Amino acid sequence: MFDREVLEGPSTHVAPLLLGALVSAGGVTVRLTEVEAYLGEVDPGSHAFRGPGRRNAVMYGPPGHLYTYFTYGMHVCANVVCSPEGMASAVLLRAGEVVDGIEIARSRRTSSRSDADLARGPARLCVALGITLGDGGTDLETGRVRLELPAVPSTFETGARTGVSGPGGDGGDYPWRFWIPGDRTVSPYKRHVPKKRS
Repeated sequence: MFDREVLEGPSTHVAPLLLGALVSAGGVTVRLTEVEAYLGEVDPGSHAFRGPGRRNAVMYGPPGHLYTYFTYGMHVCANVVCSPEGMASAVLLRAGEVVDGIEIARSRRTSSRSDADLARGPARLCVALGITLGDGGTDLETGRVRLELPAVPSTFETGARTGVSGPGGDGGDYPWRFWIPGDRTVSPYKRHVPKKRS
């Protein structure tokens, strides 16, 4: 089921509703087990914190589209755009379990030591699904990348986002990482480490 109205809420509300959702692309389907919310211009961790620009234009568009970006100049990460059009808000797809097309996912993620590791982390998830930077802006109802919301919301836990700073220095003021407890595909938490000035 795809329900755009569900995605019109703020990312902090939508994020836990995406746990257990199915994302399909390139012959592979992943069941989401971990996500993070980014709340636009009020959130220092969001790409929209400083307002609209060419890079983040998709975030200001209608909900239910895919926002992609490069991280560390080499990895693609994918987000589900939410909130009404004009209000930037998105949910980062952090990790999941490959539930269909596992042989294809294995061929894309040859360095994985186990099947649980195939989509364990936002960059790995994109590689397993074959999501590229060019998929940015895709309508998740009709496009190459599809999203199917779960019929029943998952139980979840929440905590600080991975590697994102907040006023407290460790993201603790932004407990907007959501995951399915006990699932082996959830990625390990890494706290934010400030860069040392030389």
